[in-house]
Amino acid sequence: MNLSDLEKKLEISFKNKNLLREALTHRSYLNEHPDFSLSSNERLEFLGDAILEFLISRLLFEQFPSFSEGILTACRSKIVRTKTLSSLAKDFSLGEFLFLSKGEEEGGGRVNLGLLENAFEALLGAIFLDQGMEKADQFVKKHFLPLLREIKPSELKDAKSLLQELAQEKEKITPTYKVISGIGPDHAKIFTVGVFLGKKKIGEGKGVSKQEAEEEAAQKALDRYVS
Repeated sequence: MNLSDLEKKLEISFKNKNLLREALTHRSYLNEHPDFSLSSNERLEFLGDAILEFLISRLLFEQFPSFSEGILTACRSKIVRTKTLSSLAKDFSLGEFLFLSKGEEEGGGRVNLGLLENAFEALLGAIFLDQGMEKADQFVKKHFLPLLREIKPSELKDAKSLLQELAQEKEKITPTYKVISGIGPDHAKIFTVGVFLGKKKIGEGKGVSKQEAEEEAAQKALDRYVS
């Protein structure tokens, strides 16, 4: 496992090679190698996740000036997700370079979509720390702009469908909706609906119909879910 091969794939030469190593280090590896000098990639993942959201948001804002806030959010949700990030990780063969415990490797860790997604975000965090925001921005534009240009607003799913897809993908659970209140006369009633993941309320919306309130609740949950 030669990290210079990965650098060639990335077209980036790291000044601090340890940042790249740390981005590829799963916490399970540390359990088997307590003397390993680096930390797991979880902190870099945290940083990379925030940087990716910012850069994708800015890219969408610049590329699609006619898109509403709701459409921009839907676009970002479609791009910044496990399926996309793990696919890009596979393009760079990140799985081959991960530092994993024997158990994690035997359990399919090198092809685990969640691990690949996390490693990609950690990699972006490492690029930012090592090369700066401009290089991180260039990296994101190079690999995400073609994907963004393929998006057609007419093909974007409504907020409820998108939230359900994301929740099932990440949490393995389907959102449920519950009417919290219905205020006013029958001909002008305003419904308040909550959307829940299990017992946890993740959004609330209002509308002149239950369907409208559910859609607003899903959109608000989606805003929080991908932020």
